[in-house]
Amino acid sequence: MKSSQNQNPLNLLSKLFNFQLQLLNFLTYFLLFGCGITVGIILSFYLKSFSFNLQFTQFSLSTSSSPSSSSSSVSQMIMPNVEPQKPNVTTPRIGLEEFLKPPNVMHDMNDEELLWRASMAVPRVPTYPFNRVPKIAFMFLTRGPVFMAPLWEKFFKGHEGYYSIYVHSNPSYNGSMPESPVFHGRRIPSKAVGWGKVNMIEAERRLLANALLDISNQRFVLLSEACIPLYNFQTIYSYLMNSTKNYVMAYDEPGPVGRGRYNFHMFPEITLQQWRKGSQWFEMDRNLAVEVVSDTKYFPIFQKYCTGSCYSDEHYLPTLVSIKFWEGNSNRSLTWVDWSKGGPHPARFWRTDVTVDLLKSLRNNGNSCIYNGNSTDICFLFARKFLPSTLDRLLRFAPKLMQFNR
Repeated sequence: MKSSQNQNPLNLLSKLFNFQLQLLNFLTYFLLFGCGITVGIILSFYLKSFSFNLQFTQFSLSTSSSPSSSSSSVSQMIMPNVEPQKPNVTTPRIGLEEFLKPPNVMHDMNDEELLWRASMAVPRVPTYPFNRVPKIAFMFLTRGPVFMAPLWEKFFKGHEGYYSIYVHSNPSYNGSMPESPVFHGRRIPSKAVGWGKVNMIEAERRLLANALLDISNQRFVLLSEACIPLYNFQTIYSYLMNSTKNYVMAYDEPGPVGRGRYNFHMFPEITLQQWRKGSQWFEMDRNLAVEVVSDTKYFPIFQKYCTGSCYSDEHYLPTLVSIKFWEGNSNRSLTWVDWSKGGPHPARFWRTDVTVDLLKSLRNNGNSCIYNGNSTDICFLFARKFLPSTLDRLLRFAPKLMQFNR
């Protein structure tokens, strides 16, 4: 009993000492933790201050070593959105250059894409913001080569920049005959064409659409490989550019080759009284050309109902123009054709037929016509149908008679 009583005070002292020791350790850890936080805060402020001083020192050194770069840097700091000007450097102006550049006649547009693009070819603003030189688009609808090319070469010579050429030939034609310079590379993407079939109108619309892509083309002439000019370039250019009319032959033919070809399924969009016949070979201005390629009302009717003995090339344009655009039409063609022998095809000229007297008679056959409200004896600018064998005699007589060298 006595020994256990002696041990109790010792145990109490031991526990008290241990408690004081743990409290001391806790206070020590707490002080160390507090010192660590304090040192961390001090170091963070110090590092920020050191970074700013370092940047300022570098800026000061750069300004002292390079005065020119100093003024530039200060300028950029004051006006950060203003770039320093580079002396003697000018940016070339593009403007309408790319838009006005004549496109390559070979492209990968299908007919739907081509006609859609060409339908936007007349600007709503009538005046042009550039110096526009109007051109004539000579559009050749051929089976193969333009075998009168050497004659046309002499006709076009010296008048570059005033005309454009487009050739629609049968896709099967492989270009075996060498092309003359003015016709080189002027074949457009083409499709097969059958005589009297509606795909001939499709070819004509294809030619017009391609020609409309050149903003400078103002007048559009449809020709064949058997056509020749009857006057020199200056005369034809002046005649067309100064004309106030289009030249689409259109007349009412009551017989079997006229009204007899009308299909009553075309009613009511096209009536028998509106049905017209005329020559395939036309000349028109830019406004009418856009209307033709944009036509989605009448052309589908011809595609569907003008078949068999209904020859679309003799009826589509005469009917369309007579219904919608008759006020601006002359109702005559500028291409002379000899129908005196009858039949479905015009007379053809052979080599021995070509004489100076023949060419004179084609230029002035005693007839008169109306041009811009006045009477004139220049009624035809072109003629057909000349066979390839006539070329050598045409080259001998035509240039001198028609004054191609003017």
